[in-house]
Amino acid sequence: MFDFVRHNTRLMLGLLVLLIIPSFVFFGIEGYKGFNGPESQKVASVAGQKITQAEWDIGHRLQVDNLRRQVPNLDAALFDKPEARYESLEQIVRQRVLQAVVRQQHLAVSDSRLQRELLGNPQLATLRRPDGSVDLDAYRALLSAQGYTPESYEAALRQDLLQRQVLGRVGETSVAPASVADASLRVVFQERQVRLQRFQAAEFLKQVAPTEAEVQAYYEKNQAVFQTVEQADIEYLVLDAARLRDSLVIPTEEARQYYQEKLSAYTKPEERRASHILIKVDKGASIEEKAKARNRAQALLDDLRRSPKRFAEVAKAQSEDTGSAAAGGDLDYFAKGAMVKGFEDAVFTMKRGDLSDLVETEFGLHIIQLNDVRGGQQQPFEAVRAEIEVKLKQDLAQKRYTEAAEVFSNLVYEQSDSLKGAADRFKLPVLKATVTRAAAPGAQGVLASAKLLTAVFSDDALRNRRNTDAVESGPNQLVSARVVEHRPSVLKPLDQVKAVALEKVQLDQALAKAREAGEARLAAVKSKPVEFDKLPPAVVSRPQPMGLPRELLDAIMRAPTSTLPSFTGVDLGANGYAVARIDSVKTPEITAAIKAQWAPQLEQAYSAVESQLYYEALKKRLDVQIKTPKP
Repeated sequence: MFDFVRHNTRLMLGLLVLLIIPSFVFFGIEGYKGFNGPESQKVASVAGQKITQAEWDIGHRLQVDNLRRQVPNLDAALFDKPEARYESLEQIVRQRVLQAVVRQQHLAVSDSRLQRELLGNPQLATLRRPDGSVDLDAYRALLSAQGYTPESYEAALRQDLLQRQVLGRVGETSVAPASVADASLRVVFQERQVRLQRFQAAEFLKQVAPTEAEVQAYYEKNQAVFQTVEQADIEYLVLDAARLRDSLVIPTEEARQYYQEKLSAYTKPEERRASHILIKVDKGASIEEKAKARNRAQALLDDLRRSPKRFAEVAKAQSEDTGSAAAGGDLDYFAKGAMVKGFEDAVFTMKRGDLSDLVETEFGLHIIQLNDVRGGQQQPFEAVRAEIEVKLKQDLAQKRYTEAAEVFSNLVYEQSDSLKGAADRFKLPVLKATVTRAAAPGAQGVLASAKLLTAVFSDDALRNRRNTDAVESGPNQLVSARVVEHRPSVLKPLDQVKAVALEKVQLDQALAKAREAGEARLAAVKSKPVEFDKLPPAVVSRPQPMGLPRELLDAIMRAPTSTLPSFTGVDLGANGYAVARIDSVKTPEITAAIKAQWAPQLEQAYSAVESQLYYEALKKRLDVQIKTPKP
């Protein structure tokens, strides 16, 4: 059936048109939208426009792909947590809100603004050639590795700049009042003396004895924990420009021809070292003042012509160029384009040891002595041959890769039951590996490619054992794979994992007992605070947490202190439970140095708060509704 479809595409397109068009006539476009599969169900809405389950799934997958590109070894299980998925939905809602405001306020980004943003990107700055132009091939390759074309990246950047205008105008104009800054710093630097009692699971493990039924219940409720990892044994081919480049040999005649064509690039620019004496002449000087300066400069020149070896001595005493006078007028080596035109013209017509006539520039009158000349030599062919061959190999490999990529893609598609045809055509080794849906920790190169793994675990590749499409796994790199054996994820029998399940239940029950003991202790000591007197005190603050977990420190610093001592209890999850007694509170003096040091952070925090409040107001105005409850 699939072979028929593959080899009769025009006929199938005709049949699809005959089937689809009458359906639109009878049901209309909205009729197709109304086929309410789960993917079309509304999960949120912005200004009456719904966000579907399918859009949420796509948005989450895109965010996961971006994260995997940035942090390839990140635990894939983190992406599947409800909190991670909900965060993706919130991001989609945020984009829709900002897009709606952009349309309402008719905001725009000019081409020049977009260009400035591109030129300011540190990644793109590395692609600039010495002459200031951008290496377009490297630019396309960099974007391709991130899943973009230049057009799509620039469109996305333009959209981002538009959305930044919405909240940026609020954040950029916000100013933290002095009273708010002082109050914030007092909170940040406040110190509290506390005494702590911890209740940890290890202390209660001997008190728990899970039953068979409890272990069975845990196993059934947490089956995802006891699943085997889905795996696929694959064969794969990699076509990349680097492999093509390494196999190329550049004839000497071709390299020499390139050398002759680019001879200027292999000639070191001439540099000259000169010293000068400057007699300043202001632009608005009178005729008399100009004549006086010229007479003084001419007298110095006449003196130096009689004793040229005294140039450095005279320069130190008489030159009005504060930058070079102390060095005897020495300007070190410089190439053409580094000095003002009149000065440069004079220097580059002089011979080593020459003394110039008076040279007038916008700065005044100069007496110049040429000390040395270097550069201007042409590098011999043999000295730059290796460099030329690398360049030619790169250019030729890129050209051949572009031509080969299309043929490679067609071969793995048309001969979908085997990789042999493409392997023979391009003399590529058929590689083997075992992969999972997410890149294994430490995976590198092709086997870390999210695009390849998605293709390997697609229905067509798994069920029909067809070659995957050729996917771009890196800059100038294509890969196609074929599943040899698929081992789906299955639930391990309880007998195999009973020890693990028992340990989990024991830990849960011990944590529950630790929590109960901690809560009971908290209730008891509120009436008898002196029972904490024997515990060692510690002084903590937000800048000096003394190793306390974040949630415990937050609870201590938030606890009311109108009456002391004050108590608080904190559930630390897997770390048990803690009871804290706050004995005293001290706010150190907020000095001018502290205020100055923290001013940028306070401004940033205040700006972020105002931007968030404005965003929340926009959500209300646009009637944002999220139907999925927050985890």
